[in-house]
Amino acid sequence: MKKQNFLSFSLLFLTLFSCAGRINGVLSADGSSALSINMSLEPRMTAMIKSFGAAIGHSDSPVLDAAAIAKSMSAAPGIASVFLKNTSPSALEGAVHLSKAGEFLAAANNGDNQKKFIVFEQKNSGRCEININRSNGPVILDLLSAEIADYLNALMAPIATGENLSKTEYLELVTFMYSKAISDEIAGSRIRASIDFPGVITGVKGGTFSGKRVDFDISLLDLLVLETPLTYEVQWK
Repeated sequence: MKKQNFLSFSLLFLTLFSCAGRINGVLSADGSSALSINMSLEPRMTAMIKSFGAAIGHSDSPVLDAAAIAKSMSAAPGIASVFLKNTSPSALEGAVHLSKAGEFLAAANNGDNQKKFIVFEQKNSGRCEININRSNGPVILDLLSAEIADYLNALMAPIATGENLSKTEYLELVTFMYSKAISDEIAGSRIRASIDFPGVITGVKGGTFSGKRVDFDISLLDLLVLETPLTYEVQWK
């Protein structure tokens, strides 16, 4: 049987700033995917965003605006539907459906088949992968949500700016510009995802698996800085 791989679907990492995040989903053999998400901002980050909003006269807006994020995401290539709602001013939950995994934000591909943002194949066995680096990170953000891109630019995150910073340098910069409390929240934040695949998993890079399910535990700092390009892979049959 031909060995094939998958890089898991933590696509909504782009809505995560300094937060607690949980994603559950199912990837189908035709490349479509259904995801449920729960996100909440950490207290220090919430306070900082509130202060930004007050400074520009938006003190009554949700800190994490589910409606605005859903609207911008709905226009992204490869997204079939988005439903997000606020469960509090700094938390949201909802569902996202992708029409074709390989078409999701395909404009972020750089032409190199080994380094496309998402590669998906399903024949006798399955292959899909996600690659995120400082070259395609800003493109992915712009395609997904201008609001998110603006936010991460304000946080000076290399995934948005493409700047060559180490994780240590980035945390020092956030501490200098904002506070040690904010940098500590970013350093401690993680994104957890559980995805069910079309077949029995035979191998994973970047996660753990049992049966058809793969679990991922992703450091937000690794994602925001991309000091090392991120590649997650899953193989199934």
